[in-house]
Amino acid sequence: MANALIIVDVQNDFCEGGSLAVAGGAGVAAGISRLLAAEPDRWDHVVATKDYHVDPGAHFGNPPDYVDSWPAHCVVGTPGSEFHPELATGRIEAIFHKGEHAAAYSGFEGHAADGEHLADWLRARGVDRVDVVGVATDHCVRATALDAAREGFATTVLLDLTAAVAPETLDVALRAMEGAGVAMTGTPVVGAA
Repeated sequence: MANALIIVDVQNDFCEGGSLAVAGGAGVAAGISRLLAAEPDRWDHVVATKDYHVDPGAHFGNPPDYVDSWPAHCVVGTPGSEFHPELATGRIEAIFHKGEHAAAYSGFEGHAADGEHLADWLRARGVDRVDVVGVATDHCVRATALDAAREGFATTVLLDLTAAVAPETLDVALRAMEGAGVAMTGTPVVGAA
């Protein structure tokens, strides 16, 4: 069997200077790149997810409530939707876009350019174990890890390569992942509450 690294939403809008910035996002991008360079054989496959909004309806709020609605972010065709420049993308085999017309937190809600979904892509390559990294620990990383476990993949979140929005939502996310049997290593960067 094989293993894969899932890089979640390491995009400009979720890093410092973006419209929905998470403190430490740029550092996470650089850290992922360093790990990929230092351990090139650690994963058989590397994939990434992108928030990729066209018109996600109530997911964008004016004003946002920061619970169910958010400032406009990762709009298709804008610089904010692109990968952060500190993220080395050379190893990424497939990108799974999510949330064109609805809120979407999990990478397993996304699809590749040919329409293939993440779980199907992984299974087609014999993947049975995944490591999850990216932004934000308490939202899209959490949702992706929970869905990976639900789909039957042995799932580990490398918390050192994640950044969280706030301590309160991080605590809820860590408990949820632990309860679902997701393994976790390290400590995430955590922004201010």
